[in-house]
Amino acid sequence: MKLHQLRYLASVAQNDLNITTAARKLHTSQPGVSKQIKLLEEELGFPIFERDGRSLVRVTPAGREVIDRALRILEEAQNIRRLSDDAREDGQGSLSIATTQTQALYVLPPLIRDFRERYPDVDLHIHQGTSEQAAELAKRDRVDFVIATGSAELFPGYVLLPCYRWYRRLIVPRGHPLTREPRLTLEVLARHPIVTYTFSFHGKSSLPVLFESAGLRLRVALTAADADVIKTYVRLGLGVGIVASMAVAPSDDDLVALSLDHLLAPHVTWLGFRRGRLLRGYMRDFMKGFAPHLGRRLVDEAIRAPGEVAVTELFRGIELPLR
Repeated sequence: MKLHQLRYLASVAQNDLNITTAARKLHTSQPGVSKQIKLLEEELGFPIFERDGRSLVRVTPAGREVIDRALRILEEAQNIRRLSDDAREDGQGSLSIATTQTQALYVLPPLIRDFRERYPDVDLHIHQGTSEQAAELAKRDRVDFVIATGSAELFPGYVLLPCYRWYRRLIVPRGHPLTREPRLTLEVLARHPIVTYTFSFHGKSSLPVLFESAGLRLRVALTAADADVIKTYVRLGLGVGIVASMAVAPSDDDLVALSLDHLLAPHVTWLGFRRGRLLRGYMRDFMKGFAPHLGRRLVDEAIRAPGEVAVTELFRGIELPLR
């Protein structure tokens, strides 16, 4: 059994059993990948995959156990490389982050600037998209960190660290009738078409649930993953917008941001990484820059915690900052 065989196996599993795609990402040939997996199966004495002709159709129960262990072995091999890099203290490496457009555009820029000044030899990669897209990258082990809000169920095997709280704001053009309302209510909002963030495909999103529980119809004019897209359509008069508080910029002086704090509960943004991943020094520095309470002791306690509930308890007494 060789490490490269486990690497081929993991790539096939992470690419929906498509050997051609796995081979392309591994920069090798499809016959070479097929041969090495066959050799591994012969050595083990049982099939890892069920086949239909030359195509892999599903993973066998025993194969699932092999793949799970192979992924852990490959993770530990990567950890050994990280230990070597940290021992040299050369400040070189890479950091890949999956996050949302709001985080990438309105929260991360000052941190990224400071991080680049401190670690100019670390290659930094930002992948922005929806939580579902971030989860796909996490599943394929393409990122070191995920920064998101909610959707914890999409990241099994990840340590999720609460970072800060934020509220939503209602944005309308200047002179809009809602700017003259003494106090916004759900009944008032229900009279207007809403432009807001794309709803989650996993479980019910909080906004539709809130209107539904109040016996009101949420009139959705448009949903988008990008706060700037939401602002654009609010300016066009398509509806009133609901965006994250940090997405309201000084340059949006043609819009008015109205508080919804009394109507909508705050959200918590978290930073997550795969359990078992060795955190290099610059990774820990990034975390602490993003959320100052994420010091070494607290992060290590969260890593040792047996699950998400235990991590939640660990953070219960910590007052998260409000953005």
